[in-house]
Amino acid sequence: MTGKLGGNVTIEQGYEGARQTAINQLSVLKEMLGDLNKVKRIVKVLGLVNSSPNFIEQPKVVNGFSDLMVDVFGEKGKHARAAIGVNSLPRGQAVEIELVVEVYD
Repeated sequence: MTGKLGGNVTIEQGYEGARQTAINQLSVLKEMLGDLNKVKRIVKVLGLVNSSPNFIEQPKVVNGFSDLMVDVFGEKGKHARAAIGVNSLPRGQAVEIELVVEVYD
């Protein structure tokens, strides 16, 4: 998803974009770990939201990611989080999210 929140992207669209980012990251985790049951907990999420100057609802956008982590992992999916508005993101992406995960050995 490309665009700016508070511009040509709505909060609802941004939420869905963040949710899709979560699905993509779960796919990568499963590929890397072989099994999502190896996830001990979601530690931290850093959500960067491509925002117009007056947009202040970044947390509502990043909730799309956080909500899915809790849906998938339950209590283990609750995490520390930052939701930050930025002026631009690579390739015009609306949302970029960094994920820190603790895994079982």
